[in-house]
Amino acid sequence: MSQRCAELAHAEDEPRHATAPPATRWLLVEHSGPWGRRALSGSGLDPQVATALGSWADLSAGRVTLIRRYGSPHRSGHRRWYLADSRPGHEMVRGGNFGDERELLDVLDGAAPGEPVDDPLYLVCAHGRHDACCAVRGRPVAAALATEYPDRTWECSHVGGDRFAANLVVLPHGFYYGHVPASEAVALARAYDEGVVEPRWLRGRSSVPAAVQAAQHHARLATGERGVDAFVPRGVESAGPQEWQVRLRGPDGADMVLRVREQARGVDRPLTCAAVAPGRIRSFELVEPAV
Repeated sequence: MSQRCAELAHAEDEPRHATAPPATRWLLVEHSGPWGRRALSGSGLDPQVATALGSWADLSAGRVTLIRRYGSPHRSGHRRWYLADSRPGHEMVRGGNFGDERELLDVLDGAAPGEPVDDPLYLVCAHGRHDACCAVRGRPVAAALATEYPDRTWECSHVGGDRFAANLVVLPHGFYYGHVPASEAVALARAYDEGVVEPRWLRGRSSVPAAVQAAQHHARLATGERGVDAFVPRGVESAGPQEWQVRLRGPDGADMVLRVREQARGVDRPLTCAAVAPGRIRSFELVEPAV
């Protein structure tokens, strides 16, 4: 491939909205690395712990992500863990330290609840062994954020959507940003601190279904409302083949209903740098009338 997957997707202006992979909860585990292509099974974690973390993710609709500090990946002593809830109305982060990886089992069963974390966390995928784009495009974004927010910024393992690198996830809400330029990273983080999102780079929110992400995207475009807690989903139901009717709470408190249609189309390129066959991309359009 003469061009890498993120470069091609960006050049072709592939739609970013409604592409945030599902995760209602997040478990972040500091692990300097090296990270294998499969983060949990290939990075030298205690096998028993890695299996337990994977089971937790499956049962809780969560995502386990390895994290490390930018610029100082080989720290010794105690490491950090964070447990984040990204469900609308339940947003929170708790965190703690661990020395032995088996202590993470106490985090999973609630025996080690940790302490509340008040500041947001910024995760930048820099998992080069999973896809080179993540390291090439992600590390400059992590560097920019770490300069401004050294205690909140973490490089992380694969979060989904290599072709949207650089990928930035902000917690606790679980908003995904894609194709983030290093020059925009601090502004995106600052906006989130102030309670707003930037639709231009936004892929969606991990804790709501793709159809809801699409409806929220179109609602933001139509109203100009960018609050992180705006457009809370009130219901979603099938409205025909590949169509969904999504009910959202509008800025004035009243419900608004949007109908979105899913489309899939083939493209003449692989979707990741590791893939060899052309892929298919999914997108959502707003069914008239608009909001």
